[in-house]
Amino acid sequence: MRKNIKGELISLNYGEVTALNIDPIEKKPLFHFYPGKSAFSIGTWGCNFKCAFCQNYEISQERPSGIYKLKPEEIVKIVEDRNIKIVAFTYSEPIVWFEYIYETAKLLKEKDIKTALVTNGYINKDPMKKIMPYIDAMNIDLKGFNVEFYKKIIGGKKEPVMENIKLAVENNIHIEITTLIVTNGNDNINELKEMFKWIGNISKNIPLHLSRYYPVYKYHEPPTDIEKLKYIYNIAKEYLNYVYLGNVWDEKYESTYCPECKTLLIKREGYNISIQNIDDKGRCKNCSKKIPVII
Repeated sequence: MRKNIKGELISLNYGEVTALNIDPIEKKPLFHFYPGKSAFSIGTWGCNFKCAFCQNYEISQERPSGIYKLKPEEIVKIVEDRNIKIVAFTYSEPIVWFEYIYETAKLLKEKDIKTALVTNGYINKDPMKKIMPYIDAMNIDLKGFNVEFYKKIIGGKKEPVMENIKLAVENNIHIEITTLIVTNGNDNINELKEMFKWIGNISKNIPLHLSRYYPVYKYHEPPTDIEKLKYIYNIAKEYLNYVYLGNVWDEKYESTYCPECKTLLIKREGYNISIQNIDDKGRCKNCSKKIPVII
């Protein structure tokens, strides 16, 4: 959110906070990044997309009332005082808060506090490269593989998002991907297969969250059919080792299993997390396979 003032682009939302909570890291969702830990979650207003089904449209599509300001140094003090080791920029799109996040993340890095972004990944390459050294984890929202869906319903393009997923992986940032399966929007099976294949070609170990859509804001198609969502889940498992379902509240589809021997590794019942069969070196206790989870 910027305005040209006398030839200079000025951030309109620098330090403006619309939402602030201490959340389970799984709520982001990040399932393979310090499972069971809490994250100090903070968000501003504004977005560079215009998703017709945005669940946070009150803060993403307009400037709400009830805004308060926090300096980067104040964020650091808050999390240090509460002994919280992860800060997540979330709720709205963090990229529109770039200057603020960049300065805050640098301070957090000095204190060995982890920074996570929950983002649509729609950012130019240069600022992406600038901020990456200070980011530890990202959940990137890949909204499907349909060009027209991205253009008409989202208001953007998928190619920059895809490039940034690859760039983040290449720079050893912990990456998880979320795709909301939208009824009569991005739920074409053949397109989804292509997306799963594309992700798997980068790494079969990237966790993928397939979330159930519910009607909201300007999009009023029925909720994602639960049986279709499970069918899509099974297809995704052909290409990827770690696939999860969101907005279904079923431990079978939320828990982590060893891709080699199928042992239950992390049991999730909502936000109740139990790490069961991963040793202190990150290996499956049953077959010793290395599991890509940061604990």
